[in-house]
Amino acid sequence: MRVLITGGTGMIGRALATNLLQDNGKNEVIVLSRNPERIRKPQPGVQYLGWDGRTAQGWGDTIENFDAIVNLAGESIAAGRWTTARRERIRNSRINAGRAVTEALLEVRVKPRMLLQASAVGIYGPHGDEIIDENAPSGTDFLSHVAVDWEDSTATVDTFGVRRVVVRLGVVLSADSGALPRMVLPFRFFAGGPLGHGRQRFPWIHLADVANALRFLLEHEEAQGVFHLTAPVPPTNAEFARALGRVLKRPSWLPVPAFALRLLFGEMATVLLDGQNAVPQRLQTLGFHFRYGEMEAALRNLLQKGDAV
Repeated sequence: MRVLITGGTGMIGRALATNLLQDNGKNEVIVLSRNPERIRKPQPGVQYLGWDGRTAQGWGDTIENFDAIVNLAGESIAAGRWTTARRERIRNSRINAGRAVTEALLEVRVKPRMLLQASAVGIYGPHGDEIIDENAPSGTDFLSHVAVDWEDSTATVDTFGVRRVVVRLGVVLSADSGALPRMVLPFRFFAGGPLGHGRQRFPWIHLADVANALRFLLEHEEAQGVFHLTAPVPPTNAEFARALGRVLKRPSWLPVPAFALRLLFGEMATVLLDGQNAVPQRLQTLGFHFRYGEMEAALRNLLQKGDAV
């Protein structure tokens, strides 16, 4: 299988590339990067190509006769306060990448068979305990609008005869990057606990299951449309904090007040204080089996053994 990944130098892209390259040379992986010469730890077996993040110039013809494109590109939503400028960068980085992928697919004669488009369960906006499947309507907050625009940026590839799969990701847990190392830090200093009231749902997924699920969707030609990439039962934030405390052998009773998080992070605090009870209904119906579907077992694997991709 020949696969091109945008955003492939990030946590998820690297995990997917590692997964694909485990097959003794059967798969070929090309990663697009804005600065391929500055990648600190290039992955053995991966070919890196430069791009501007906005157009298909310099790489578009590469995808001729490829099997798939995986579009993961987009600036992190958790890298700082959501100023007006950062909002624009968050949104534009996703839309521009999607349009570039669409441009490339339009121009090549022999098109890849499928496009795997990233998105997020944040598309639904803040929810309570209501179970959310893939048919739920989108929300009205900033992250909802960003996710809708992100998905729409490649919506027309269906008309090219390209199978399109949209993956709405929950919070991806990794031992080395992403949200988990920052969540662990207060527990290390015996100051861990739930965020806000703690009743908000926490739609998490282990990094290894993300990589396995992406590959599963690449390989199953019957997969099409929207899929949630979340663990089967999203806990509340308080339940997650208690499990993390047990794994780390630390107390987990000290809550972080919502007002403090809003003062510290501004509007970005919604990522921590609001959640979605999003379940992977379509993924499980298709036959995917989670390696780390139980929260405490996943945390033990990550914090005691490291990522098992």
